Amino acid sequence: MAAEFLVMLYEYSPLFDIIVISLCFMITVAVVLGWFRFDVPDILRRSDEAESLTVVPERKMVQVTNPFALEMDSTAGTVTEGVSLQLYCLEDCVLSCFWGCGVRALQTALQSHQHGSRPRLLTPELCQEALEFSYLHHQSFNIHKEEKGEYFTQMPPDLGVTDFGLLPRDRYPLVAVLTLATPETRDNYNIVASVTVLHVPDDKYRLSARILFQYLLTAQGNLYDLKPLFMSADNRNLSGTTEPSISTQGAESQPERPGEQGEESDSEGEWPDTRGRDCVVCQNAPINRVLLPCRHACVCDGCVCHFQHCPICRAFVLQSFALANQPAPDEEDLTED
Repeated sequence: MAAEFLVMLYEYSPLFDIIVISLCFMITVAVVLGWFRFDVPDILRRSDEAESLTVVPERKMVQVTNPFALEMDSTAGTVTEGVSLQLYCLEDCVLSCFWGCGVRALQTALQSHQHGSRPRLLTPELCQEALEFSYLHHQSFNIHKEEKGEYFTQMPPDLGVTDFGLLPRDRYPLVAVLTLATPETRDNYNIVASVTVLHVPDDKYRLSARILFQYLLTAQGNLYDLKPLFMSADNRNLSGTTEPSISTQGAESQPERPGEQGEESDSEGEWPDTRGRDCVVCQNAPINRVLLPCRHACVCDGCVCHFQHCPICRAFVLQSFALANQPAPDEEDLTED
């Protein structure tokens, strides 16, 4: 009977071909989806399936006090007109502006700070020596403790510099170095210097003014790459705070990365930007988790374990860290009583 049916289908060749092709397509789709696992959105997964997901590793972050804060207006300033820098420091410090700083000279100075082959970048004089005077103009300002202010720096017109050439360039338009003014304050802080590389528009490259890199330097010779954290929706960038504070700030060390070595400080920092802002998933608990490597701060402690992809940008989540150490449930009950 089966043989007669196959013979009948074969005689009607168009119908036979359609059935064979359809069966092959369904088998292929089933194999592919079973092998690669169809990417169902995390929010639509069943609760029992979500619990079976691999827990995202927690990254231990080092909490330190950054005494420096530097901001730049992205709409104002050019190489010929100069730029204004907004500063706020917890202690008296010195701002050193290096116009046309050599790229290789700066990288060599940062490496020498880490490896100790030359004097570390602790004072303006040591910074000039480490840069081997490979810059076009130097200007310095004395910044008073806990005093907000704008400081204007400009390339002297008599130098006749209107641009730094075509890309790729061998000089940064502006490098701003903040150092603590007195030896006594250097003993009180782990971070003793801040190096900020800024882009300033010129005649050859009109890209708007912005901060390219920020590095925090410690007295022990470590170097941290300061990176911004991003809030969801209308919440602003966490790196846009005006005043320095105690925080993890997502700082990464190069190349040793001490933040990955499981170090943890006993002090607890506060993140005022995240207070009253709810998790984008449950809309109930406050935001307390930063997802890496995308650096989106958007979920709470309870929801972070249910995601393999960031709810904002859909990037894979490799690690996460807490903005603040939350008290255990038992501790909360005792506090309420």
